[in-house]
Amino acid sequence: MDQLRALKYFVATAEAGNFSVAAKQFGVPASSISRRIADLEASLGAQLLTRTTRTVSLTEVGQQYLQQVAGLLDQLEQYNQSVRDYQTVPTGRLKISSMVGFGEQILIPILDEFSTVYPDILLDVSLSDELSKLGRDDVDIAIRGGFAPDERVVAIHLMDNRFVAAASAGYLQRQGRPTSTRELVNHQGLYFKTPVGPTPWLSEIQGQWQEVSGPSVLTSNNGKWLARKAVEGHGIVMMPRWALQPYFESGDLQILHFDEPLSITQNQDLGVYMLYQKLAYSTPKVKAAVDFITARVKQNA
Repeated sequence: MDQLRALKYFVATAEAGNFSVAAKQFGVPASSISRRIADLEASLGAQLLTRTTRTVSLTEVGQQYLQQVAGLLDQLEQYNQSVRDYQTVPTGRLKISSMVGFGEQILIPILDEFSTVYPDILLDVSLSDELSKLGRDDVDIAIRGGFAPDERVVAIHLMDNRFVAAASAGYLQRQGRPTSTRELVNHQGLYFKTPVGPTPWLSEIQGQWQEVSGPSVLTSNNGKWLARKAVEGHGIVMMPRWALQPYFESGDLQILHFDEPLSITQNQDLGVYMLYQKLAYSTPKVKAAVDFITARVKQNA
């Protein structure tokens, strides 16, 4: 016996006082309604309805049962509707993981705007430079810098992540402005530390990649601290251009240009990527966030 269907038939019949009226609600014969309710009564071992040739009425136990199950059916419909809404309306908890610098400088302002547009989405945001796996870390969206990932996930290229060298005017006046990457070995270095170690200074000189890192005066995964030390004249820093752009615009730091290529890796295809599981995009909250973040980053690029 389909007890749920029988309960719906019973409630409709009790409220209508008639098998035929209830049958019209469900588009089935009145005999089907009557038979289902009879099966329900048999399973309960109690008579719920008193039947006459024209009407039906509730027995005493039937009245008690109606009060109990009618509320349950209403709750069930609310639960069902919430699930349907989850698949059509952006709502629920959205977990996002982002590298710290990008998160603080670019992502958080975007998410502030996102929250006003999608108030029913509860943001759960973690900023960390530790690498994350979407499935392992229970993250809906991850934003990472580096190369295109080889995970079986969708990776949207949000922006370039090219590292540039910079220093303050005071440092360059005191130590001299390097005109070739070969001269960097004689300069003080402020090194950004990734989960796999400090980023080296690499340059392609006469067709060969060589390390041109100068002596370290500070190594840290705190980009703001490194930038501040560079502004104060403690050395040359290499960080993503987007991270140092505010300091270039204010004049606190100057970008260093060289004829030779300079990078932290021989692979020049560095970028900032947004990662998510392919199937997750069908969930409204993930689709809304992916589309919104992508549009805002590219708009401001």
